Amino acid sequence: METRAAKRRAEAASLAQNRSPKRKRVVLGELPNLSNLFDPVNSNPGLEPQKRKYRRITRVKKAATTKSSVSLGNPKSDDPRAVQTHAKSGTDANLDDLQDSEPYVSDIYQYLRKMENEPKRRPMSDYLEKVQKDVTANMRGILVDWLVEVAEEYKLLSDTLYLSVSYIDRFLSANEVPRQRLQLLGVSSMFIASKYEEISPPHVEEFCYITDNTYRKAEVVEMEAAILKSLNFEMGSPTVKTFLRRFTGITSENQKTPNLLFEFLCCYLAELSLLDYNCIKFLPSLVAASVTFLAKFIIRPKVHPWNSALQECSGYKSAELKDCVIILHDLYLARRGGSLQAIREKYKQHKFKYVAMLPSSPEIPVSYFEA
Repeated sequence: METRAAKRRAEAASLAQNRSPKRKRVVLGELPNLSNLFDPVNSNPGLEPQKRKYRRITRVKKAATTKSSVSLGNPKSDDPRAVQTHAKSGTDANLDDLQDSEPYVSDIYQYLRKMENEPKRRPMSDYLEKVQKDVTANMRGILVDWLVEVAEEYKLLSDTLYLSVSYIDRFLSANEVPRQRLQLLGVSSMFIASKYEEISPPHVEEFCYITDNTYRKAEVVEMEAAILKSLNFEMGSPTVKTFLRRFTGITSENQKTPNLLFEFLCCYLAELSLLDYNCIKFLPSLVAASVTFLAKFIIRPKVHPWNSALQECSGYKSAELKDCVIILHDLYLARRGGSLQAIREKYKQHKFKYVAMLPSSPEIPVSYFEA
């Protein structure tokens, strides 16, 4: 007689087969080390819709009325997931809710700024040079670009994508990985992140299927265990998306209606930052601030993109953002990462207001970076 466990496995396998992705299954295999991957191409590079907005508004209302749920002033409150839940809510709520809970939200972001600086949550900025022997920046970019397609295929939250890339970089900072297993690291990281963020995460069989069954279920589970062990089960870290919600909210708080063009453009730029290995050296909060700076510049190039409210909220002067903004601007204009098209194609869609096709000045005035 078939056991219940065997029956569940059979049902899961059947589900994975029936939920065939629209796109062709991809085997990254021998990732190329192409010198021209980051050469410019004739494409002009833009945020992701606010998913589950109702849920976030509800959460911020609860946060404003029940401060005891997370006490950021108490160092013993070290639940990153709970903290980020409230942080996510902060800028998605309406203005009245935001004003009522502003002191509380500020405490949350001070705590997240402290958390993002913890060494255990930060990847090495030079791990490709010091740890990896077979993986290059181009291979990493190809992997991240492919994971964007996987996240789109299974309709995963953007937070899942950002956490996945964070796990990949942190794991590669401590463990040498051959290029043949880099895709396995990618799907296993997204498998963990989806279980952390999603209400209904995809089954492990689906992550095997999306790689054209290059890896068996046992291999994905084994890599999952290796990642968890290497990261010491520290899975909750603030990402660029965490801080971006706050900064876009500050920018838009005096507007009666949401500025979707600006928000989509911010999300586009933030996802582009995931492609570039050189962005790892920047803290997530600094990348988010740079994204906000650049998005404002692209939309209104004649107006200084930084102001006192954003400086106070982010803690960064415009001069501190210069290096990151220049990298992001090059990514936007396809002067870097031009061969990586998944994110660019994603934000050329109507639902994202075609922000990847917005024109931009080729140069940012130096005066905008003067403190």
